[in-house]
Amino acid sequence: MKVKDLMHTGAICVEPSTSVKEIAKRMRDDDVGALAVKANGHLVGIVTDRDITCRAFTHGDNLNRLTAENVMTSNVVCCSPEDDIEVAIDVMESKKIRRLPVTDVHRNMIGMLSLGDISHKVNKELSGEVLRAVSAHH
Repeated sequence: MKVKDLMHTGAICVEPSTSVKEIAKRMRDDDVGALAVKANGHLVGIVTDRDITCRAFTHGDNLNRLTAENVMTSNVVCCSPEDDIEVAIDVMESKKIRRLPVTDVHRNMIGMLSLGDISHKVNKELSGEVLRAVSAHH
């Protein structure tokens, strides 16, 4: 099975200058836990609900001035839609990440692979394995 068979398309993206407040609103309104950050059409980072909680609230600056660039994770680990799902799962397990952006060869974001996507489409044994590995304490 390939990543393209499990991923969801239409991932929401924001610019590095997008305010953390706007990001939180979009996450709430679209019921997602992560937004990709793109600059000049290319993926440059990702902001998760955990980033907002752990980075924005402990940053020390006025929350109203913080942007995606201040709290995002850069050097995002990605996968290809043509990757075998086992490869993507191994990456998620080894990096302890819950969401894996799916990009084309030009690093254009085309989708997102999440634990939820995996849990709905692979067998229970594999789903449980990745959930345990990703959720384990660092």
